[in-house]
Amino acid sequence: MSAFFNDTHLELARTVRRFAEKELAPVAAELDQNQGFNLEALRHMGQMGLLGITADPDFGGSGMDVVSATLVMEELGAVCASTTLSYLAHAILAVNNLSQNGSREQKAKYLPKLCSGEWIGSMAMSEPGAGSDAFGMQLQARKQGDKYLLNGSKMWITNGSHSDFFWVYAKTGPTKKDVTTFIVEKSFPGFRVGKKLDKLGMRASPTVELVFENCEVPIANRVGEEASSAGHMSRNLLIERITIAGISLGLSRAAIHYATQYAKDRKQFDTRLLDFQQVQKMLADATAEYLAARSLTYEAASYVDKEGSGSKQALLLGTSAKLFAARQATKICMDAIQILGGYGYTKEYPVERYMRDAKLIEIGAGTNEIMRVILARELDKGNLP
Repeated sequence: MSAFFNDTHLELARTVRRFAEKELAPVAAELDQNQGFNLEALRHMGQMGLLGITADPDFGGSGMDVVSATLVMEELGAVCASTTLSYLAHAILAVNNLSQNGSREQKAKYLPKLCSGEWIGSMAMSEPGAGSDAFGMQLQARKQGDKYLLNGSKMWITNGSHSDFFWVYAKTGPTKKDVTTFIVEKSFPGFRVGKKLDKLGMRASPTVELVFENCEVPIANRVGEEASSAGHMSRNLLIERITIAGISLGLSRAAIHYATQYAKDRKQFDTRLLDFQQVQKMLADATAEYLAARSLTYEAASYVDKEGSGSKQALLLGTSAKLFAARQATKICMDAIQILGGYGYTKEYPVERYMRDAKLIEIGAGTNEIMRVILARELDKGNLP
């Protein structure tokens, strides 16, 4: 594993682990139960330089790499995956997107507030009828004088109920690839937050609908030219998939640690659970699966840092990492529940929360089925690993 990490990476991981254990762990279960939002922790992350972890240092960012961002996801995800998902939506989907694709004027206006935590950010891509088919979006943007009018809705928007800044994709032409990005502030006329969704897992990461009814967006808040967003949207989605795999890693590691300690302490028939071969098999397989997923995920992150996110190899590695890490995390968390037995099925123990949170990552950031379609399509093109 040392091939992927330098001393800065390792110190970052230690620092974030201490922060997570001190500030996230004590309230994780309560926030999950009450569908809360740990805004205080996010503000603290801003003070630590985490909210702009990959952003341009000229505008308040930390200028770190994708490996660093993925390490933060793993360390936070091992303690409170919900807060980590909100962190990802802010730091990767909003801040990294703006830093990579915004104009200098847009970055100067918004990045300092987003990197410090003064403002919270979201990305708005999915719609009620356009989830996996992202380019099937129907939100329309029509130019009128010195502004655009946006009409339609977005769905499954993480942080939407608490955000000040929205990175919004809309259609500006007749074809599926005629996608344009707009920066929308929560105060813009014609914009409102719709219903909040009641979810199985990731309950402390608010997910809402957004409604645009002749929402007025200044031309200065258009990102790039009209119909120019398809490429950078796809590239940032790949970075999202690699970093969200980090949350799967954190959940897997937490489940293994908790189940192993329980199996050491708990006895049945005067024998430790850890001495039963079936329990040993589950924990041994989980360990091997976690380490394999971890190697693949950080290989993908390291490759993107060195070569960029636009190559076929980056696509193969990042897509495979997201698919494998997410699938194995759900399995590992389910096995942890099985090891704890009836206790694992109760909210008195955290493994049931781990499982509920893990399942989301098989759906969000592109379903596992879409990951398989992408990989099969690349194989058909001759792009072999």
